[in-house]
Amino acid sequence: MEIITVAHAPLWCAPRKRWLPIMVAGNCWEPPATKVTFVSKRKSVFMRNGFHASVFKSDASQGEPEVVVDSNSLSSDNELSQSKIALSEARSIQETIEKDRDRLVEELAQSEVKQREYASIIEHNKKLAIAEIEAAKSLFKETLQGSISEKFGLESKLVLEKQEAVELAVQVEKLAELAFQQATSHLLEEAHLRVSAAETAAAEAVHHIEEQIRHATEGTISSILDQSKQAICKALFAAGQASNHAEKAVSTSSGGNNLLDEIAAVRSQNLGLQNAISGLESKLLVAERGIERLKVDLEQVVAQAKASDSRASVAEKAFADLEELTRKHSSKREEEVKLLMDKMKEEAAERENASSKAFKVKLEGIMAAVDAAKETAHLKDQAYERRVTALQRSLRASESVMEAWRQKAEIAQSILDGERSTGEENVPYLSTGGRIDLLTDDDSQKWKLLAEGPRREIPEWLTRRIRTIFPKFPPRKANIAEALSVNSLSLNLPKPEEVWSIAQEKPRDMGVLVDHFIEKEVIEKKRKALERALERKTIKWQRTPEEIKLEPGTGTGREIVFQGFNWESCRWRWYMELAPKAKDLSQSGITAVWFPPPTESVAPQGYMPSDLYNLNSSYGSIEELKHCIEEMHNQDLLALGDVVLNHRCAQKQSPNGVWNIFGGKLAWGPEAIVCDDPNFQGCGNPSTGDIFHAAPNIDHSQDFVRRDIKEWLNWLRNDIGFDGWRLDFVRGFAGVYVKEYIEASNPAFAIGEYWDSLAYEGGNLCYNQDAHRQRIVNWINATGGTSSAFDVTTKGILHSALHNQYWRLIDPQGKPTGVMGWWASRAVTFLENHDTGSTQGHWPFPREKLGQGYAYILTHPGTPVIFYDHFYDFGLRDTITELIEARRRAGIHCRSAVKIYHANNEGYVAKVDESLVMKLGHFDWNPSKENNLDGTWQKFVDRGSDYQIWLRQ
Repeated sequence: MEIITVAHAPLWCAPRKRWLPIMVAGNCWEPPATKVTFVSKRKSVFMRNGFHASVFKSDASQGEPEVVVDSNSLSSDNELSQSKIALSEARSIQETIEKDRDRLVEELAQSEVKQREYASIIEHNKKLAIAEIEAAKSLFKETLQGSISEKFGLESKLVLEKQEAVELAVQVEKLAELAFQQATSHLLEEAHLRVSAAETAAAEAVHHIEEQIRHATEGTISSILDQSKQAICKALFAAGQASNHAEKAVSTSSGGNNLLDEIAAVRSQNLGLQNAISGLESKLLVAERGIERLKVDLEQVVAQAKASDSRASVAEKAFADLEELTRKHSSKREEEVKLLMDKMKEEAAERENASSKAFKVKLEGIMAAVDAAKETAHLKDQAYERRVTALQRSLRASESVMEAWRQKAEIAQSILDGERSTGEENVPYLSTGGRIDLLTDDDSQKWKLLAEGPRREIPEWLTRRIRTIFPKFPPRKANIAEALSVNSLSLNLPKPEEVWSIAQEKPRDMGVLVDHFIEKEVIEKKRKALERALERKTIKWQRTPEEIKLEPGTGTGREIVFQGFNWESCRWRWYMELAPKAKDLSQSGITAVWFPPPTESVAPQGYMPSDLYNLNSSYGSIEELKHCIEEMHNQDLLALGDVVLNHRCAQKQSPNGVWNIFGGKLAWGPEAIVCDDPNFQGCGNPSTGDIFHAAPNIDHSQDFVRRDIKEWLNWLRNDIGFDGWRLDFVRGFAGVYVKEYIEASNPAFAIGEYWDSLAYEGGNLCYNQDAHRQRIVNWINATGGTSSAFDVTTKGILHSALHNQYWRLIDPQGKPTGVMGWWASRAVTFLENHDTGSTQGHWPFPREKLGQGYAYILTHPGTPVIFYDHFYDFGLRDTITELIEARRRAGIHCRSAVKIYHANNEGYVAKVDESLVMKLGHFDWNPSKENNLDGTWQKFVDRGSDYQIWLRQ
């Protein structure tokens, strides 16, 4: 053990961090506040008030160092030796410090090398991650392009198959017609030949018999005449002889001859004459008998002629039967062809469904691949974060070690420089900076690279694909009532700095692909909103007189409605099928689109509603419905909702087992059902209209029912976005309730379905249909004129009028027949809808007359409706678009005046307003032939004998 002598100096023990008391002359002396720090692991030198002491710690000692104080060490001779010792020890300590510094520098260099290795590993991993993400993006791009190209291929194949099916149907119809014509022509020729042969044989027989009778009669009569002549000659000769004999007798008597001989001779001559006469009579009798035989023969010939006539009639009957059989056979063939067409349509629909399902499966696979790529990127991000965290922990540990050695180096440096700490409790800490400071510096490009990654722009093709994958759901539609309450349009244009910020905004190339797409979509929405704002007109909104107040029944008066569905539309996600057609419909001149019933329904078509607030129907979800309506609004089209207010299907049974308890938000009971509904035991008031027997009829006289319905209609109007209504089965309740509903919901347009039967007599349509159109007009009047109605009268009359009975299109007052002639602004004309046509076919319009029908309703007053099937499936799109253009150029609206010039079996001619003239039928007519038609007219449409249209120049 080494001994240290100390004179009146307390000791500081560095390992225990406290002062040690010193025993002097048996007393314990407490140290003052001054301290001296160890600078070596083995020795420390303490300097205080000119005294010095050395403390030596044994290597084997585990406790506090032993200190021995010698009071005789205060002599000056020992100070020099102690100083030398201290100097040598300081030099050894300095050498030790230099060795420690060299070792620290080596460790620092090693840590820097390790840090560079970590940075290179991180950079390598990042490059791998970026390469994998790029590969995933390219794979996604290829898969998406393949799926889209396959979809386009399937759609093109479907279109080709539809065209082939239509062409096949046309060819089958032509072949059937040709076969029928060939068969009938062959049979007709054969029958005509047989009839002509029979007639020729009968005529020849009659002529032969007449010739025989004539020859026989002539021969008999000539023989009789000859015999008569001979007999007369003989009689005359006998008479002459008798006269001679008489003369001789007279002369003899006078001369003396014998009279008796003469008398005997005369008698014998008379007997001869009598015999000759009897012979002539017998010959005449024989001739009469021959004539009788000839008469019998003539009667036989006549009978044969009658038999030939009967055979000819039998042949004609057989021909008629053959024609009937041929007609039945042709109708059967037509039915077979129709069934074949239906089967082909079903197969095409099934193929389309299969292709759509396959596309959906592939799309789901693509989405799964995207999700997998997203998950992979997420896992890589997590691994990257873990690597960064480990690197930071390593750097922090390295910094802590470096800080400890820095402190030790500073203490050693301070001792070597002879610094003394007086009045300070702690050694000051001088920061020299470290690796973490470099990485966390805001200006460090390395940290930005690690945090954000490289920035790259998105290609245009990828942007288009992103738009197709992520559907856009539009914001809430503006209220029309608020728009109508202002005199000018509000611009709300963005500021220039906002324009530039949106225009220059770019998405960050983040690690997760879906987040990148969403950010891109947000930027595109901002830009589109900016474009719409900048495209608004800056001039004052000048309203036309018709637009000052929109009437619910007529709107602006220039609406053209398109029924956007048929009876089979519920089999597809119809909202997504209809939305892409908005631009095409708007460009064709359509102004309003009639949507199918949107509510949840027992029947898939929507006309048996249950929960009125549930808009997830067979046609699509509520989000798809809003998206479809927004697409219509973007193309300036009105969206008309098909609302069923007469009846509603219950969700629960009463204790009696009757379905008369409703569910959902409108939880009505039997008190909401009319009491005269025979099937559902309602407790309300009697019905104000006809009973619909398939579902409970709602009692609209109840206040709570009307209040709930008005709230529902306003919800559809303001929250969903519908602009107007198509009211189903309005015969079931009074029109005064319709007036209340329309006034509460303020639609831009409203149509009521008042379907009633026309008047027929003997199976033929009556000319006078005033009673029928009067019933429809009465219902419109009951609504206070707030709603229009379908002109069923005009549809029924057109069925017969276009078959060369054009005289049906004018009433005794010279006006158009139907509701159009009495209240044109409330008449909604149509040819077909989902009930009359489509696959139901309750009252289909003659297909060969559809062009004439649309020419009539699109050039006349009222509001015309175009059926979906006619526009997209029957090949009438160009025809209808042409007629809409003629209506637009002529400025025809729902109140236009009509003057009818001709209406007979040959055709129909009318002037609408002062700008359009139209002709139906095959007769020759043009405006120059009409004396009462002034002005210069130019032919706009010429469809031959079907219809022609002229516009005033």
